[in-house]
Amino acid sequence: MARETPLSTIVVAFDDLSQSLEEKQGFGLDKFCDASSLLSLLFNCLGLAFKFAEMEYAAKVGHLAEASGRFSSIENMLDVDVANGTVRKQGSHSRDLRRVRQGLDLIRALFEEFLSSKDYSLRNAASTAYARVCAPYHTWAVRTAVSAGMHTLPTREQLLQKLNETDHSAKKKMRRYIRDSGVVIDYIDKLYISRKISLNW
Repeated sequence: MARETPLSTIVVAFDDLSQSLEEKQGFGLDKFCDASSLLSLLFNCLGLAFKFAEMEYAAKVGHLAEASGRFSSIENMLDVDVANGTVRKQGSHSRDLRRVRQGLDLIRALFEEFLSSKDYSLRNAASTAYARVCAPYHTWAVRTAVSAGMHTLPTREQLLQKLNETDHSAKKKMRRYIRDSGVVIDYIDKLYISRKISLNW
C-alpha cells in the first residue's frame, strides 16, 4: 500500500476532478473547494516567499466554500454574478474563483519549472513560475515582497523532505498534478469565456 503524503493527497483529489470532467459529469463547487484547499499544504512548505499568496489563496477558497452552501456548481455561481453585474467586483465569487484558479496555476507552473532540470534551484523555479502566473496581476509592493521572500525558500532537497517524497516519487506526482490541474484550469477558463468574460484580470 502506497504511503500517503501531502502531494499524493493533492494528486488524488485533482485526478478525481479531471476524471469527472473527462467523463462529462462535472463536479460540485464543494468538491472543487475541498481539492483546492489542499494546496495550502504546498504553499506552507514554501515558507515566507509565498506567505502572502497562501493567505490570499486560503481566504478565497474559504469564501467559495461558504458559497457552496448556496450554489451547487461553479456555473450557477458565475451565472448569478453575471446577472448581477458583479463579476469583477471586489469580494465577488467570480473574482475569488479567478484568484483560486491563479493559485492552482502557480503550483502547476512551479512543478513544470521544478521538473525542467535536476540542477534547477527551487528559488529559480519559484521566481519563474511567479513571474509567469501572478506578477502581471500584483502591485509593485506585493511583487517586491515576494522577490525579497524568494531568498527564504527551502532548497530543492529540503522541499522534498518536507513533502516526505523522494526525487523520483515527487516527479511522478508533479506530472500527474500538472496534467489534472490543467484540465480543471481549462474548464474554469472556458466557463468565463463562454460568458464573454475576459481572462486578463
